[in-house]
Amino acid sequence: MAPVRLELTARLCEQLGLFDRPGVSVVGAEPADDELLTTVHDRAYVEAVKAASADPRQAQEVFGLGTEDDPAFPGMHEAAARIVGGSVDLGRALVAGRVRHGVNFTGGMHHAKPGCASGFCVYNDAAAAIVAMLREGAERIVYVDLDCHHGDGTEAAFWDDPRVLTVSVHESGTTLFPGTGFADELGGPGALGSAVNLALPARTGDAGWLRAVHAVVPPLVRSFAPDVLVTQHGCDTHGLDPLGHLQVSVDAQRVAAASMHALAHEASGGRWLALGGGGYEVVDVVPRTWAHLVAEASGQPLAPGTPVPVAWRDHVREAFGREAPATMSDGAPATFTGWESGYDPDDAVDRAVLATRRAAFPLHGLDPDFD
Repeated sequence: MAPVRLELTARLCEQLGLFDRPGVSVVGAEPADDELLTTVHDRAYVEAVKAASADPRQAQEVFGLGTEDDPAFPGMHEAAARIVGGSVDLGRALVAGRVRHGVNFTGGMHHAKPGCASGFCVYNDAAAAIVAMLREGAERIVYVDLDCHHGDGTEAAFWDDPRVLTVSVHESGTTLFPGTGFADELGGPGALGSAVNLALPARTGDAGWLRAVHAVVPPLVRSFAPDVLVTQHGCDTHGLDPLGHLQVSVDAQRVAAASMHALAHEASGGRWLALGGGGYEVVDVVPRTWAHLVAEASGQPLAPGTPVPVAWRDHVREAFGREAPATMSDGAPATFTGWESGYDPDDAVDRAVLATRRAAFPLHGLDPDFD
């Protein structure tokens, strides 16, 4: 989770010319103030983060700080609050109509809870952006989480809020942190169906992952008809990721980003906020996946075989002593068979998909077998 993955991503985007494309603006972000942070976090927790940020020796594990996953460090509050500020600024610009798409690949901190840090996440920028957009006039928002890990913190923030639908497609909690996110987790009593979870078996590859995403996400988003689509693109689904156990390629992640972009135009008037998230193979995976995301949002996707700039590869060699990928592709076809082909009871991915569709689809007026 070190900032080097963000630096490498920004450097790759720059050297691919993505930031210089017509219509693309790179903007800064100020740290979110306490008033903004406390729209989703307890004030006592914010004060604890500030204290640990000023002196890491003051970190309190009761707030999830000073742990192996969330070690305290100087400047932690400002860094985490700046991520929130960026996502909220983009969300407000979307609702106001100043932009159509916004990308914050530093964001997607989906494990942070109201009163504690969790899973490398200090403040939940996705939840703060959604709250801000609701306050600015959005009436319905869908949040789609494609990270390898269940988007538990963002889901919890809107567990009983019928205005927000959270959909998380992730590796099953039986094999991966945080151990939650099963098909029967559907939201609170005031908003049953506001949470949808698809827990996939370990080692699911491109064809199964893309089939699962497309079997669940588009029907729900179309049915919910949101004002804004928010998507989280954690790329720890990749087969090289050291923490997850899925086997997804950069190519499939690119296809998923393109699908979310098209879905935003179909269902939410083009209003699309795309965030980063997890991803711990910081050279081969994270920069390429998020550069594809930026290119997709710009309206000019990169061809999979696009060469990785020589200068970027030279920088990786000098900084890390290793070779970087030569192209923006893993060479995977990233194809899949749609759900309309029929359910295969012998396939573990299909069983997971059907469990989610049967649990959630009827709550949205959808037929789990045919829609």
